[in-house]
Amino acid sequence: MARRLMIQGTGSHVGKSVIVAALCRIFANEGYEVAPFKSQNMSLNSFITADGHEIARSQVFQALAARKEPVVEMNPILLKPTSEKGSQVILKGTPVGNMTTLQYYAFKERAVAAIRECFAKLDADNDIVVIEGAGSPAEINLRSNDIVNMFIAKIFNAPVIIVGDIERGGVFASLIGTLELLHEDEKRLVKGFIINKFRGDLSILQPGLDFLEERTNRHVIGVIPYFNHIRIQEEDSLSVENVRWDGRWGNVRIAVVRLPHISNFTDFDALSAERDVSLIYTTDADVLRCADVIILPGSKNTIADLMWLEERGIAHEIKKAAFSGNAVVFGICGGFQMMTERIIDEGGVESSECEYEGLGLFRADTVFLSDKTTHQVLARSNLPFFNGSVMGYEIHMGVTHLKESEKHAFTIIKRSNKDVRVRDGAERGNVIGTYIHGIFDNDDFRTAFIEFAENRISDMRRRRKSIRRKSRRKRRRSVGIDWDREIDKLAEFVRKNLNMEKIYEIIS
Repeated sequence: MARRLMIQGTGSHVGKSVIVAALCRIFANEGYEVAPFKSQNMSLNSFITADGHEIARSQVFQALAARKEPVVEMNPILLKPTSEKGSQVILKGTPVGNMTTLQYYAFKERAVAAIRECFAKLDADNDIVVIEGAGSPAEINLRSNDIVNMFIAKIFNAPVIIVGDIERGGVFASLIGTLELLHEDEKRLVKGFIINKFRGDLSILQPGLDFLEERTNRHVIGVIPYFNHIRIQEEDSLSVENVRWDGRWGNVRIAVVRLPHISNFTDFDALSAERDVSLIYTTDADVLRCADVIILPGSKNTIADLMWLEERGIAHEIKKAAFSGNAVVFGICGGFQMMTERIIDEGGVESSECEYEGLGLFRADTVFLSDKTTHQVLARSNLPFFNGSVMGYEIHMGVTHLKESEKHAFTIIKRSNKDVRVRDGAERGNVIGTYIHGIFDNDDFRTAFIEFAENRISDMRRRRKSIRRKSRRKRRRSVGIDWDREIDKLAEFVRKNLNMEKIYEIIS
């Protein structure tokens, strides 16, 4: 049986996922077999495992930290919101339907069985399992149906450390209040606290730390300073700010449309790391007029997000850029579906609209099906600027049918390690679409794409911004993000600010 440690928080976005990742790498570096576990995650940022199962991207990042292949047991339940009141439920990597909150509560028994089964596998195969909670364990209106916080701590007898974000203010009230609202049997599992995102002189904080320990009779395990020198993969799109370019221009300005139901926004992390790229997420139609590249990302509700594009005038700007050639327009998954002429959803898979007019950038129709396509893929490029292959993954409910006059952007030659020949996406000059997530993580493709976009920047824009065209021969090679290196930096940074001796005492 593995030793267990659970990281819970005073609320969402206090740093639970990051601390779990750091602990996974710390334990792995010390020779332990370690795995992350989150019984239920609500996120539109997902990934496809090698065997075709869909799990949350944050558990993939934690698996990388643990030096493990991501597997569905690390995240047995994934909820992907489709509306304000409902979500698609992914059970053990496979969709089982869209449910309202009350319907999901009725599903609890089946969900708990899957959680127990998945945890048992990790428990048997590892020395340590680091468990992540969700939101706050002190939400009294959710307690009776909890399957992710104290319920999990109790059934797996896991000691708990509660994290609070001092940057939000009121961290001592949040930590003490969270503990006070727990039941007595739950309080006994809480062994200490971590204060996250601290700025300033630690000696000034010390009186508060002393009071917290005296008031709760629990240890402060560590105070993690605020940092911005380490790249991490964010869990959801709340971390993506709607900002304007600040004048520090890269050669290529990329605007990613921040859709209301944006999914897999980490598709663009590698692009944002390039020194000659300025990348922002935006909901402003005016910003798109300045862009060299407009990206339509994935969406969990394609038709609803397409309506939103039209209401805000963004659809008009995208079509204008595409047909004038003033910008490269690139769509991934749901973004690609929006670029077709018609979106048909007669079965109500994602929308109550049976049929809706798309942007019309490609002569094609998209038809939603009840079966979800989930594969890791290898594809050969048919694009004129890139003669090579890319790796990535598919997560989509629809199928896009191109008219004969349209060209496919890629040919998928492997799906889940099986040889296939499947046409993917579309290409028409400056307009490109694909179903392949993670495409920009391919260094050679990303380099070629940036050069392609750079070469299309108008001479007038170059003169206005004093941008000099670099020759292809002299252009530096894209290097992307070395996630393994970033995780090592994270682990070392967190380790220096945690009482690891106390943590080992807790898990023993």
